[in-house]
Amino acid sequence: MDAKKLAGEKAIEFVKNDMIVGLGTGSTVYWAILKIGGLVKQGLRIKGVPTSIQTEQLANELGIPLVGLSSINQIDLTIDGADEANEEFELIKGGGGALLREKMVASISKRMVVVMDETKYVPNLGKFPLPVEITQFGWEMTRRQISALGCEPALRLKDNIPFITDNGNYILDCHFGEILDANKLNQTLNMIPGVVENGLFVNMADTMVIGNRNGHVDIFYKS
Repeated sequence: MDAKKLAGEKAIEFVKNDMIVGLGTGSTVYWAILKIGGLVKQGLRIKGVPTSIQTEQLANELGIPLVGLSSINQIDLTIDGADEANEEFELIKGGGGALLREKMVASISKRMVVVMDETKYVPNLGKFPLPVEITQFGWEMTRRQISALGCEPALRLKDNIPFITDNGNYILDCHFGEILDANKLNQTLNMIPGVVENGLFVNMADTMVIGNRNGHVDIFYKS
């Protein structure tokens, strides 16, 4: 049983006609986007806001109408994945490298539905290294300042060269260990010059859809 597919497709139940829908990035939300594409062909009326070039290309292939972030003030619903999530609805995102656009979309969403498989739901954040998007200029200085917070930042590579985000930045994957105060760390990181954004999503998600290998789907709502 494909737990990611189960979660992604289940989340489509929250999509209604005439919504503006944030389209996340990653292997779980991929299934949600495929399902939306099929429903659009059947007459579903929505406009999508992609969180990455990859998602934009997929949506175009499926015939999902898109609208640019610059032309809207609010998004009705965003469906996105997570690399880790805890019971406080705090997330680590950015494993796919789209964290800045994902957070921008989430920040103006009335509702954020997070789709994941059961392995991503954890007691405490931090086993997955926290992605931090940084400017290329002076990146070594930025890495030293982040390191001083007590982590081991590693420059993300692709094909043995630095990975470049859709926004032309680098990513540091930061091994903090257990993160007990996500809100404080989020604010501290974003105060460092050279940091564009980090992958801690705090007070953004309100619904989690979790697919299990046994075929069951759990849905949790933030109180």
